[in-house]
Amino acid sequence: MSTGESVVLLTGAASGIGAATARAFADDGWTVYATDVRTAFPEDIHERCRCLELDVTDEAQVEGVVDHIVEEAGRLDCLVNNAGYGVAGPVEDADSGDVRKQFDVLVHGPHRLVQAVLPEMREHGGRIITVSSVLSHTASPGLGAYSAGKAAVESLSDALRIEVAGADDVHVSLVEPAWVDTGFADGALGSLRDEGRTPAYDETYEALEDGWVLTGGPLATTAETVAATVLAAATDTAPKARYPVGAFATFVRWTHWLPARLQDPIHRGFGRASAFLGRWL
Repeated sequence: MSTGESVVLLTGAASGIGAATARAFADDGWTVYATDVRTAFPEDIHERCRCLELDVTDEAQVEGVVDHIVEEAGRLDCLVNNAGYGVAGPVEDADSGDVRKQFDVLVHGPHRLVQAVLPEMREHGGRIITVSSVLSHTASPGLGAYSAGKAAVESLSDALRIEVAGADDVHVSLVEPAWVDTGFADGALGSLRDEGRTPAYDETYEALEDGWVLTGGPLATTAETVAATVLAAATDTAPKARYPVGAFATFVRWTHWLPARLQDPIHRGFGRASAFLGRWL
């Protein structure tokens, strides 16, 4: 895709992967509409991008933002679904209301945006890119709700990719990092219950709080690396359906093909190792 005068709508752009992605697109010459439910964008994002408030759970606001971009810029070439957050904790203990809210952001938000942008993209082509996670393929203990949300949005994207295959130059891609060095872990830890924890999951809570289950330690990649991958998905002549970010993400993704009897001990063992290393390193 030519980037001359190209326009991208990016969600969750006030920090982390979103902010890095906004910078990457701006560096590449795109007109960047950086959006977030929070309006406290970094100063350089304010200077280089067109910043808008957007709550992806608000259907009217989603439609209004897309209409505004098309009217102001005259086109919309790329949608990057990046907004999200994590609800941590064992499945049995996770608050169902919190899980519903997370699904509204991770799954229904991208769905709303897809419905809003596709009529415009059919006019001249475009890219729809969703920042997912390798956890969509291989769930981790203590992150079941988050893994489920990412699995759901991947299925949605896979179906959409097939459905729009006959459209004029509309492509759908998923970007799949493993751990990324951002504020995600802090937000996920904030969702953990302080009371009413089921004792059977003490080890899982310990791994979440003391280990690398959320952060990945030295195995974590940078937000800039993910951003470069998103930009590649937006500009590759023949975009791929999936873009794992880094060798470790590729490894984790392909463990999905192992039988469950082999996968489960790997993930249980990793949780124990993470808790130990988190205390001592």
